[in-house]
Amino acid sequence: MLNRKESKSQMHIIIVGCGKVGSTLVEQLAKEGHSITIIDRDSAKIQAITNMYDAMGVVGNGASYNTQMEAGIEKADLFIAVTDSDELNLLCCTVAKREGKCVTIARVRTPEYSKEAAYLKEKLGLEMIINPEFETAQIMSRILTLPMAEDITTFAHGYVDMVKFKLPEGNQLDGKRIMDIGKDLTGNIVICAIERNGDVFIPSGQFILRGGDLISFVAGRSDLRKFIRAIGLKTGQVQNALIVGGGKATYYLGRSLIKQGIKVRVIEINHKKCEELSVLLPEAVIINDDGTNEEVLKEAGISDAQAFIPMTGIDEENILLSLHAKQVSEAKVITKVTRNNFRAIVSNMDLGSIIYPKYITSEAIIAYVRAKNNTKESNIETLSYMFDSKAEAIEFRVKNDSPVTGKSLAELKLKDNLLIAFIMRKGKIIYPSGSDMILKGDAVMIVTTHTGFHEIQDILA
Repeated sequence: MLNRKESKSQMHIIIVGCGKVGSTLVEQLAKEGHSITIIDRDSAKIQAITNMYDAMGVVGNGASYNTQMEAGIEKADLFIAVTDSDELNLLCCTVAKREGKCVTIARVRTPEYSKEAAYLKEKLGLEMIINPEFETAQIMSRILTLPMAEDITTFAHGYVDMVKFKLPEGNQLDGKRIMDIGKDLTGNIVICAIERNGDVFIPSGQFILRGGDLISFVAGRSDLRKFIRAIGLKTGQVQNALIVGGGKATYYLGRSLIKQGIKVRVIEINHKKCEELSVLLPEAVIINDDGTNEEVLKEAGISDAQAFIPMTGIDEENILLSLHAKQVSEAKVITKVTRNNFRAIVSNMDLGSIIYPKYITSEAIIAYVRAKNNTKESNIETLSYMFDSKAEAIEFRVKNDSPVTGKSLAELKLKDNLLIAFIMRKGKIIYPSGSDMILKGDAVMIVTTHTGFHEIQDILA
């Protein structure tokens, strides 16, 4: 990867807020060689981040004209406000828009504001509004439509899904080379990445699958269900869900599940939150009690729950609740984890699908940052980090002819550890062979263990 001095795509980025999302953005954007300035009132947080990453720090109020000027707003290309206050984020972006010529992005989490996202973007000149709780709920909702999945990411405007699942021991795929899996099983799917014992592989046809592997594959909606049924796994969505915790993400998730006809029960200890949820989600059963109490969980029907999602604000509680649910039920478990500490240990625990909201936010913003630096030949449509950021899945839109177009894939000298998963052309999904070509106008998804791709030409060695 290019260092800062060599980077042809360096941007001056100002980030307001040194919380979980802010620090994650600094971590990711610093790796990609951008010039970063962080603003926060807490000098200790500023010190901790600037000691760890190549970033400048300004202590102060991010909505202050003087503070923004000190941070270099006049030369900034991008301004991102991710404090805990929606109102402060919007005010920060308003000031930045008036005093600089930068693009502005705000984190906005309140449901009332989220409903007005289009209005706020237009009137305040925002390029993007990010709602981590809403995005988290959307991912959880997708997973619950296919409970065997550890994760589901959508590409090609919903035409293609990338599904990650754990291969059961003794499954018919256990011990088989990918090239030996018959077309009657795989159909129109591509196995694009595998994690085994912490290592990530972009597999060739010679790769032998083993029970316990985490496998990611891409397919159209109907094809993925055919494949899952063919290998003996369940494809039906859950019929009921038990959620512990009544925050914003619970509201968004509950609303989505109810729309799908899934029965929802929520346990929340705070009486005021229960009253609010009863109004916002009248079809849900809201239980005002301590969801960390075993007896309360038993009475709420955890043993019969088909899905269990702990959404408290404390990671340790969520992890313990998930472990308990695994012991006393057959529920599909999704665990929300907000901190990055001991991520490798958490990933090795039996917690079902693990969701990190701050990475969902950073993915969307970093995809936008990379897209802003694209050439005339291509731009990034979708970016997804895979296997704890050990690999990336990127969807490019090929806008013009370039060194990768008009030649068969067999003719192109591609980087190692890289797979072209699909080409979408005029609404048709192509799972490419060596004779296929990338053409102007195509959408192309690649999966690679390399990082920092900005344009389609980056696939070339």
